[in-house]
Amino acid sequence: MMNGLLGRASTIGLSAAILAGWSVTAAAEEIIQIDGSSTVFPIAEAVAEEFQIANPSIRVTVGLSGTGGGFKKFCRGETDISNASRPIKASEMSECAAAGISYVEMPVAFDALTVVVNPQNTWAETMTVEQLKTIWEPGAEGKVMAWNQVDASYPSDPLVLFAPGTDSGTFEYFTEAVNGKARASRADFTASEDDNTLVQGVAQEKGGIGYFGLAYFTANADRLKAVKIVNPQGEAVEPSKATVESGTYVPLARPIFSYVRVDALDKPAVAQFVEFYLANAGKLSEEVGYVALPAEAYAKAQEHVNARRAGTVFGGANKIGIPIMDVVNAEASSTPTE
Repeated sequence: MMNGLLGRASTIGLSAAILAGWSVTAAAEEIIQIDGSSTVFPIAEAVAEEFQIANPSIRVTVGLSGTGGGFKKFCRGETDISNASRPIKASEMSECAAAGISYVEMPVAFDALTVVVNPQNTWAETMTVEQLKTIWEPGAEGKVMAWNQVDASYPSDPLVLFAPGTDSGTFEYFTEAVNGKARASRADFTASEDDNTLVQGVAQEKGGIGYFGLAYFTANADRLKAVKIVNPQGEAVEPSKATVESGTYVPLARPIFSYVRVDALDKPAVAQFVEFYLANAGKLSEEVGYVALPAEAYAKAQEHVNARRAGTVFGGANKIGIPIMDVVNAEASSTPTE
């Protein structure tokens, strides 16, 4: 599904082959179910792949239905772990609470949400948030259709738009950071929960523009061009590990998460997997193209898991441009922000 993301094999395909080779019986096999964000998918896939090699009697399935779709399943008790490219929302917190589902929030990496254009695009090397808003705000639908409507110095090539679907946490974060309100967006774009579809779309259209997680750009840097974003200090900043860590890639740097159900941790296989996940998330997040958190963040998350400390540090809402250490040091709560 990842089309060779940094050379890693597909977890599901590789795991099936491995498990078949070991002749693990269905009766003996334990299954851990993960679903959610396409942004977090590469990390969870990499962790699952390595975990299953070391633990062939445990099968880890990693689905990809978007952050919102993943939380729907999670709050119904259908999955053990939910991947999310934004914090759990107040409405989702309420749904989980109504179903008696509590969870531990685990930040697993930082992402530089990346705006990409076709390599033939020689004009939009750098863009402001206001220019992005001109393209993506709801009022642009059916009206802003050519690049020169964004900036008079740009050519008249048609804008061809690609973006995550509405169940995507990336869609919600981007629209809030750029348009000022989550989910406020024009609708006349090609949408997909699979970021590889967006990669292919922009790569094939000279006037293409889209956005998704840094790992998908890193894996396709020969087919796409990343746009530098002007931050509040007026600096044109490229998406990268260095600019995320320095706090200069604003407002599109963000933490990404996995949430584990507290009751699922009572299953030894899930507890074992989560411990493995947090011990290896830093290394594997860097390997697939994201930015590792400080070691203390993973250690603190493991402490929260061990103590079954439920809740979120975000109070049910995004915090645009939050620094890495603020995520590390915040304390979780199960109560949404009023």
